[in-house]
Amino acid sequence: MSILAQVDLISPVDEREAASIAGLRQHLTQKDPYSEASSPHHVTASCFVVSRRGVILHLHRRLGIWVQPGGHIDEGEEPAAAALRECEEETGLTAAHCDPPLLFHVDVHPGPRGHTHYDLRYVLVADPEDPSPPAGESPEVFWFDFPEALERCEPALRAALAKLAVDPTVQSVRHWQS
Repeated sequence: MSILAQVDLISPVDEREAASIAGLRQHLTQKDPYSEASSPHHVTASCFVVSRRGVILHLHRRLGIWVQPGGHIDEGEEPAAAALRECEEETGLTAAHCDPPLLFHVDVHPGPRGHTHYDLRYVLVADPEDPSPPAGESPEVFWFDFPEALERCEPALRAALAKLAVDPTVQSVRHWQS
């Protein structure tokens, strides 16, 4: 399914997400919308990693805020694959997409060095084991129950996390786990 078809399935949680979806639609018409090298505006991929323990957040090394794992999409990589790769790189956890993969949220926000990120946020499921981020990544990666995640996270992330906490698809996946 195309990114635009996946975006069509999202009910925006607030005006910020509605504006982000409109911006993403326009940006996807550009040449190389995923390329960090071709433009300071590019699509990124991140993930809400869930288990019966809650959701993963990490303290971003450069920004000093609690957010979900994510980052740039490598050349030739699909956004959903980038979300899986970023999860493993930043948490040490092996996760899986829901079946089918669930593009859950879209957010446009400033990135470093004057860049703008059009972030595609997927839901991933992981075993409820402790994260073990590799050297060079933020060592502060933890499972949080949803109330604590809502308190700790970057304020712009709260609406998406609140929606995630009550989403029936996400809840069924979390409760299905042993």
